[in-house]
Amino acid sequence: MPITCFIRYEIDPVQRDAFRQYAENWGRIIPRLGGRLLGYFLPHEGTNYEAWGLVGFDSLAAYEAYRLRLKEDGEARANFAFAREQRFILREERTFTEPVEGTLP
Repeated sequence: MPITCFIRYEIDPVQRDAFRQYAENWGRIIPRLGGRLLGYFLPHEGTNYEAWGLVGFDSLAAYEAYRLRLKEDGEARANFAFAREQRFILREERTFTEPVEGTLP
């Protein structure tokens, strides 16, 4: 069954551009390592400290295999280090969702 990893970030609004760079980096890394990047989203209007990332996988097992590849990948490790060093992500939460048949194109 396909799943989507829904990532909610609490970000430092002053460092919005750093988060944008972080997300753009994942745009190259995630597909190369086997995830289907559905998108990263920054706040546009209203709440200014929440951002989101959505990544699809064929199954939870596929996600687990992806996570192993992620830990071994130099570019992924560098992107995680960038986030730690710049401290623009204040909090991160992951939820795994499944699609509701008949509601997607």
